[in-house]
Amino acid sequence: MTRLFDFRQPIRYKTEILAGLTVAMTMIPESLSFAILAGFPPLTGLYAAFIMGLVTAIFGGRPGMVSGGAGATAIVLIALMQSHGLQYVFAAVALSGLFQLLIGAFRWGKFVRLVPQPVMYGFVNGLAFIIFTSQLSQFKTLVNGQSVWLSGSPLYTMLGLVALTIGVVFLFPKLTKAVPASLAAIVVVFAVVWFGNIETKTVGDIAAISGSLPNFHLPEVPFTFSTLQIIFPYALIMAGVGTIESLLTLNVADEITGTRGNGNRECLAQGSANILNGVFGGMGGCAMIAQTFVNLSAGSRARLSGIIGALTILLIVLVGAPVIEQLPMAALVGVMMMVAMGTFEWISLRIINKMPKSDILTGMLVAGITVWLHNLALAVLLGVVVAALVFAWESAKRIRARKYTDEAGIKHYELYGPLFFGSVMAFGEKFDVAGDPAEVVVDFKESRIADMSGIDAVNRISERYRQAGKHLRLRHLSPDCRQLLHNAAGIIEVDIIEDPEYHVAIEAGVR
Repeated sequence: MTRLFDFRQPIRYKTEILAGLTVAMTMIPESLSFAILAGFPPLTGLYAAFIMGLVTAIFGGRPGMVSGGAGATAIVLIALMQSHGLQYVFAAVALSGLFQLLIGAFRWGKFVRLVPQPVMYGFVNGLAFIIFTSQLSQFKTLVNGQSVWLSGSPLYTMLGLVALTIGVVFLFPKLTKAVPASLAAIVVVFAVVWFGNIETKTVGDIAAISGSLPNFHLPEVPFTFSTLQIIFPYALIMAGVGTIESLLTLNVADEITGTRGNGNRECLAQGSANILNGVFGGMGGCAMIAQTFVNLSAGSRARLSGIIGALTILLIVLVGAPVIEQLPMAALVGVMMMVAMGTFEWISLRIINKMPKSDILTGMLVAGITVWLHNLALAVLLGVVVAALVFAWESAKRIRARKYTDEAGIKHYELYGPLFFGSVMAFGEKFDVAGDPAEVVVDFKESRIADMSGIDAVNRISERYRQAGKHLRLRHLSPDCRQLLHNAAGIIEVDIIEDPEYHVAIEAGVR
């Protein structure tokens, strides 16, 4: 059972509670915005923030990480909402949760380790840019049904309050760290607007957030194969996007805290939360890197802050909406802009001249796709593919051969580097079949056969020597290479020298 409290490391209750309140304040407008953007009722975003936040805070893969109704997953469901309606969305959310449960159960979360550092830099920097630029929409207003930029006094008021927020976030920690700077900034700006009777955009201008407890109901869709065909692709993509973003957010949190989370357990928690979203009317979601950064920056290192944040959102929906709807959007915009600047990996700019060009291009590609398409899963997958291809190319160039002829007239080829699909051409060019003597030995002591392409390359060179009336043998094959050749028996034909195995004698009484 997941422990909410780790008594080996006492919880700082005040810090956790204040961090949770700060997270709730920043999550409400973001969840509302994503829900409205996707065409969902606003409360589906808040229900998702509550359900995702509570379940993952209690059962998730690491303390301090925050989940909610994220834009990355909401965007996936826009087309389904437009074509089939809200109930099909709930069914797709529940099915995506089932997929995530399978990912966690089969421990596939470990494959996030394959994401290289340049891809992480690109992902985080692209996401920081999205967080920053998405706040610019708050500098617009509706005029005759069209969205136009603020101008005149409303614009200057908004800019001034945002600047005040940023100033408080920046300077407050120099005075005290007893209260999170983000929460202090929200309170200060709210007080300035309230007591100064200043007209400015508030949370209530986005949507009304008052409501009741989420009710249990199965999605009202036909439970048929045709329904599954409709929701399956959306659920699969949502599960992929949500899982990748959650696991990468977990990695970022690991780097910030210097601890290690459990990716598979996070997948199980994300899946359970999304299934609950599907049957309790939430739009689903995943880990939110911005709110996670807010939480960790506020000093949270335990699960309590996430629980407080989720319960605060529910309490606001039930009784606190009239107060929260008066919060100035400028305060939340300023906090999120500071989050964006804190999320950006500035070290990636400082070391850019020390990184290989391929890593620079990979990071830029991931950041560009993240910003352009807002598809984090596609950006990361393409980044991993590019990084893998670069690695394969560089590894292919590393295969070398040391050649010599011994006193018995046997030609030896000592190979260095892996033999796989990328290096088979260079491998074949190393041999002089026509000029070699009748006996040839290929030594794999410093090399290994990695795949079927390598096996085929060995078979081809053996056949060339056989046709020339010469004999080629293999030496020092590793156990896994021998297993590969054994599995390919009947397809290829090679002569392997059985290397002797030596056992160390142990004297009696010596251990």
